[in-house]
Amino acid sequence: MFDELDDGPRIAVWTVLGVVAFLLFGLLGGLAMRTLNAKAGAAAGATAAAAGAVVVAEELILVDEPLVGELAGTLYFESASAALPADAAAVLETIKAAAEAAPGQRVVVSGFHDASGDPAKNAELAKERAKSVRAALQAAGLDAARLVLRKPESTTGSGEAAEARRVEVRVAP
Repeated sequence: MFDELDDGPRIAVWTVLGVVAFLLFGLLGGLAMRTLNAKAGAAAGATAAAAGAVVVAEELILVDEPLVGELAGTLYFESASAALPADAAAVLETIKAAAEAAPGQRVVVSGFHDASGDPAKNAELAKERAKSVRAALQAAGLDAARLVLRKPESTTGSGEAAEARRVEVRVAP
């Protein structure tokens, strides 16, 4: 009779121990998988380097200089978007022609944003827009070494909202 009363607490203890063991093994297994994946990624990178593959990380350098040079084109973006606007092809063609007419000069891509909202998020969006334009110009055939990104700038004054969502491209010495 006393043995029957002991089964309830015994089952509860074993259930709790089973759940704890399951969680512990899950945690240890997850950590082991993460470690193995990290080692496999490092080994794959070393193998690619040993095989002569060139792995280049894009280094983003933003120049902080005054706006100089001839304005080659301006693209106006939609609010909260870094996707190229619908009329981008014509503007990019004009920019490419201006850059090709001045072969020794740099092509400076400048993103703008307004002062409302979070300044860090606005600057990041302006930078992403400038990177979109730079990528499109590279795809159009301009040499990446000539393309320079300028640090995002906040617009001032009371202009149209579209002026705060623009990317200007200048051909500068």
